[in-house]
Amino acid sequence: MNNRVRYALTPETIGLIGTVHRTGSMAAAARELGVVPSALTYRIRQVEDALDVLLFDRSSRQAKLTEAGKELLREGTRLLAELDAVANRVKRVATGWEPQLTLAVDSVISRTTVMELCEAFFALNPPTRLRLREEALSGTLEALTSGQADLAIGVAIEPGTHKSVQSKPLGSIHFIYAIAPHHPLAQASEPITDAMLMPHRAVAVADSVQRGSGVSVGLLGGQDIFTVPGMQEKLDAQLRGLGGGFLPEYLARPHIATGRLVEKRVQRAERHIPVSYAWRRVTSGSEGRALQWWLKQLDSPATRKALLERDHAV
Repeated sequence: MNNRVRYALTPETIGLIGTVHRTGSMAAAARELGVVPSALTYRIRQVEDALDVLLFDRSSRQAKLTEAGKELLREGTRLLAELDAVANRVKRVATGWEPQLTLAVDSVISRTTVMELCEAFFALNPPTRLRLREEALSGTLEALTSGQADLAIGVAIEPGTHKSVQSKPLGSIHFIYAIAPHHPLAQASEPITDAMLMPHRAVAVADSVQRGSGVSVGLLGGQDIFTVPGMQEKLDAQLRGLGGGFLPEYLARPHIATGRLVEKRVQRAERHIPVSYAWRRVTSGSEGRALQWWLKQLDSPATRKALLERDHAV
């Protein structure tokens, strides 16, 4: 759009066109607006010249909008509403709400609980836009430390080495080894040794870290690996018998109960993975109101438990 159009097409001129359309004539609109008709006509001709279109059909005594005029008024009215919304949003942001809050959520975290928290957050009608990023392993913390997220939920790596990060424990996730009932190891004697696991494909969640090689958990060197982007995909792959692996107990248990997965005891130590939630350290009390709300929810033991123990199903 050239500058001439921008200068001519202002909220005020859209309002003028709307008034002429509503009152039916230039003279009536001028009386309502408290201006002389010639001044109003001049302003509208400026817009027509800038756009190189006719906005009003002047063949009759009534000021009737042309199709181009109708489209301008329709879109202009929408833009005015958006401007009002922006103004309202800016005022609310000035009261301490962040324009946007980004959450990095590890794929081991219950999707059901996260969505329930989002629902409660939106019920406040905040001006803050919410953005979710699904991450895995060291990528969950990296999203925070790289500035791509404001809050990380489900950090499985000790964040204490990062001076810019503040964290609190979320809890511990119990992982169990589970396979489909038609998997070759489903009928194997227990405990299953590493030597027994080695010939069979393992399903692993890819580390979402952007820099470096990331980390892997519970894999054997030289074992065939099927890598998937998140825990839900890992569950789906294991339900199909595409490989075996460790799953969060809360996620596997419903499928074990229905016979779609078989839990197998392995010759390894019990896997209880401590996870935390973390956010960027700021001057005490200066967190935005959206982040404060989320941190308050995470202070609740019931919320922390639900994030680690609720089935993903919705």
